[in-house]
Amino acid sequence: MPPILTLTDIRKSFGGARALERASLELSRGSVTALLGENGAGKSTLVKILSGIHQPDGGEIRFEGAAIRIGNPEDARRLGLGVVHQECLSFDNLSVAENLFVHALLVRRGRVDWRALRARATAVLRDLDADFSADLPAGRLSIAQKHVMQIARALVHESRVLILDEPTASLSQRECAELFRIVRKLRDAGCALLFISHKFDEVFELADRYAVFRDGLAVGAGAMQDVSRDELVRLMVGRSVEQLFPTLPENPGEELLRVAGLARAGEFEDVSFTLRRGEILGIYGLVGAGRTELAQVLFGLQPADRGTVTLSAAARAAGIALVPEDRQTQGGILPFSIAANIALPNLRALAPRGWCDARRESALAREWIDKLAIRAQGPQQTVHSLSGGNQQKVVIAKWLAHKPGVLILDEPTKGIDVGAKAAVHAVTSEYARAGSGVIMISSDLPEILGMSDRVLVMRRGRLRGEFTRAQASSEALLRAASDA
Repeated sequence: MPPILTLTDIRKSFGGARALERASLELSRGSVTALLGENGAGKSTLVKILSGIHQPDGGEIRFEGAAIRIGNPEDARRLGLGVVHQECLSFDNLSVAENLFVHALLVRRGRVDWRALRARATAVLRDLDADFSADLPAGRLSIAQKHVMQIARALVHESRVLILDEPTASLSQRECAELFRIVRKLRDAGCALLFISHKFDEVFELADRYAVFRDGLAVGAGAMQDVSRDELVRLMVGRSVEQLFPTLPENPGEELLRVAGLARAGEFEDVSFTLRRGEILGIYGLVGAGRTELAQVLFGLQPADRGTVTLSAAARAAGIALVPEDRQTQGGILPFSIAANIALPNLRALAPRGWCDARRESALAREWIDKLAIRAQGPQQTVHSLSGGNQQKVVIAKWLAHKPGVLILDEPTKGIDVGAKAAVHAVTSEYARAGSGVIMISSDLPEILGMSDRVLVMRRGRLRGEFTRAQASSEALLRAASDA
């Protein structure tokens, strides 16, 4: 079918930084198009242009063949352009029905027609086979249900183009499957969908077509059936990534950490394991397995109810560091600069006499900007102005610079692109092989299998299996993580 939405040579700059340059895209009815690209490729800028938040500096947007200008979010809604954001936007104290119509209440004779509003909301939720009521307060919904609510909000405004911006980043496998069922239903009803994701398995499962951006340019597009994973990677990063997971010789040394019978009521029970020098220990499990809660206890954020944690003298002197799953609220101070964030755990070295040496601080930041290929204008750029993947690199950099004896990484590559993942994997491996111990918590099976010397599997707060690199497989880990 002819495209319903066409973007041609879209350009956008912020100050002296180019975000989009000759970016083009076509979306058709009844089709899911995957938009791929590294963090900083221009995907988020494009979404904001389609949402009416930003105005392009040049280029053309055509909707149903006619040139248009999307001056503000209301223009986007009126045209039928809806967005489902990664961060669920909702008024938690209002009902689902009120959330659906918050931008356009149904009014009759000067008053809100609550009966009609609720009936329309109920009908849309029924069409989506949603498992929650229109009367339920939005604050009681799960993250997955809030994504469905965002889709329903777009439908009550009769959106003909729906943009899904990293909707699965915080969802379990079951929740992803339910979301994909709804997306397919919308596609089959004639909706044009733009699906943004860093997860190749999702892209190949859901998308009909693909478009790839790199450094603000459109560098490739076509049918999913005509492209391979390796070809998409080459388009995204501009080079061949033959090996995302570095293979370095396994040479575990002395024991750094011993955990025995560790428990925290209601979260995990009877967890025991060891970590050796030079080892990457993977911890895999589904949502709710207790992995993050275990990491928080090991780091000292939460107390344990029972059990012991024993560190070797060397590990005790160097300390334990935690890169948390939530980089924005727990990992970094977003209004601070890159240099200030990296300096925070390292003030003893940077300020030996109580005053922080600005030159040392800047030099340390530049070192890690180079090591992790952080895309930034310099050490003084604020973290909140970086893309999500580069924010994650800053959070990792500040702890790697601290040189802890034990480094805990909780979902270290969640929501970042393939090139950024390769950089994180490389520096993590180098760090472990230099003599520290790494605990990597991840829901990404290829990452766990590719990075770990050993893998522990948690289910419902208990350890359900331990696998060597030779024993570990996708099937074995999933079986241990999901068996009743």
